[in-house]
Amino acid sequence: MIKIPAQAPISELHVLVIDGQSLVQDTIKSAFLEVGIENVRCAQNAFYAIRLCEHIRFDMILVAFDVRSDKDGFSLLEEMRFKGFIAKTTSVIFLSADTSPELVNCVIELQPDDFWVKPLDKYRVAQRINHILKIKSQLYRLNYCFDNQEYPSAIYLAQRQLEDESLAQYRPQINRLIGRCLVNLQEYADAEAFYRSLLKECDYGWVAVGLLRSLLQQGKKMEAQALADDLLERDDTRFATYDTLTEYYINQEDYEKGYELIKEASKLAPRNIQRHRKAWDLARLNHDPMGQYLATQNMAKYAKNSIHDSPELVLNVIRAGIDLASTVSNSQAKNLLAETERKLLKVQQDFAHINDFKNQLIVIQARLLSLKDKKKQAEELMQLQAQVNSWHSVEDNLDKVKAFHEIGQREQSLAILERMKEQINGNEFTNQVMAEYLEQEQFERSEIHHNPKELAEMASVHYKNKRFSPAYKLLTQALQLSPKNTNIGLSLLKVLARLAQDDGLNEEQESGLKHCKTLLKTANLSTQQKIKQAQYIDSIKQHQATRH
Repeated sequence: MIKIPAQAPISELHVLVIDGQSLVQDTIKSAFLEVGIENVRCAQNAFYAIRLCEHIRFDMILVAFDVRSDKDGFSLLEEMRFKGFIAKTTSVIFLSADTSPELVNCVIELQPDDFWVKPLDKYRVAQRINHILKIKSQLYRLNYCFDNQEYPSAIYLAQRQLEDESLAQYRPQINRLIGRCLVNLQEYADAEAFYRSLLKECDYGWVAVGLLRSLLQQGKKMEAQALADDLLERDDTRFATYDTLTEYYINQEDYEKGYELIKEASKLAPRNIQRHRKAWDLARLNHDPMGQYLATQNMAKYAKNSIHDSPELVLNVIRAGIDLASTVSNSQAKNLLAETERKLLKVQQDFAHINDFKNQLIVIQARLLSLKDKKKQAEELMQLQAQVNSWHSVEDNLDKVKAFHEIGQREQSLAILERMKEQINGNEFTNQVMAEYLEQEQFERSEIHHNPKELAEMASVHYKNKRFSPAYKLLTQALQLSPKNTNIGLSLLKVLARLAQDDGLNEEQESGLKHCKTLLKTANLSTQQKIKQAQYIDSIKQHQATRH
């Protein structure tokens, strides 16, 4: 058992209140004085709060969502945890007048000890303070062991506390910590038995989610899926269930299923930057350029003024915009590129003094020129960009891969991809997915030499000249790069109708027909597109029936 330092008496506790409203500060300070705590400091903004935390170790921190000017309370709490100002022994209380599901889910992720809804009542505040202090006092030794990753010691202390009838009211908190310790120790069979026994006594959401996690970790998929279906119907477990299932499917390398689930989790709690990052990685692995664009936009939006904020995030939005523009219609691409160029101009104005940005901006400009069919100018810009800089981000080097491919220098593109593999190390999620993505990129860029838009345009020329087999091959490649693109799917169906009329469909083409039907069945088609789809399918059926 580790040595646990004595707990400070209530009169010596330090409290930090972070709220821009003086009335709220006064109400809270007054309530703390009533319970015997005089060391209460107030901060009206995040900057001053961080400065205070650098000099004082606070035992209790209260933070409002609408902190003035510099950043919101969610970003502030995240930064304070990252910098080590908040431990398990620290009491954290979140304040907000906003009780929207999106905000509440985001707050739940940060796991505060309490959530107070404004306006505050002094008497009620004093009651809640006393309640929180009692819990922290009784569970201090247990939380200290957990903070220091002494999980066996934490379980030993918790089991002793469960036998103490005077602590009966704290059993939910004690049991929850036992479950987390078992999971952290990877004792999944014991965790399953523990959560099952708890479910006989109570129906807390965290118990059911803990059981789900332990079942999945043991590969008991059928039982876990049945439980997950029930939990997704409950408001108190839906969000945690999405996250648990996402983690499981990604570990199983089922990236398509993991992507669908992480998008749902992102909608429920949109302020989590790391989840948007995962969604971005999975979007490109699943050939979803619109998903990439939305994920990078969300990252840039919610990272503003947080520890995640960086001009690189804006560059990633621009890059994703260029990727998306290469897959959509000319009218859509025109609007998208106009917005992208506005963003690029602002980046150039704001960060032109940063030397590292110059090469990155040159590569982006080359990609924009390629999209406008100004390949010669793009090639001139890329002459000095062949080097892979290991100290640059993977995104910088990946953009070079795309730029060289787009100007026709495919050997250079593939050479950079090969060298990039050295940048990917470790088993973390991002490295795991990026390694898979680089393998996918290497294969596709060696086999497919154009973007989906260019492939569709070339296929259209072949179709008009009644060269249906080459048109089919090009559209198949385009659909491989953009598998959710309904326009390409409809064009491929049109070509298949002519192939069925002339020579009938071979096995590969039958498979392509099945894929088109699946894609278009769930697509949001216009009335005209639905009519065309029905005509093509009827034509194929008629010619197949004639041949049989």
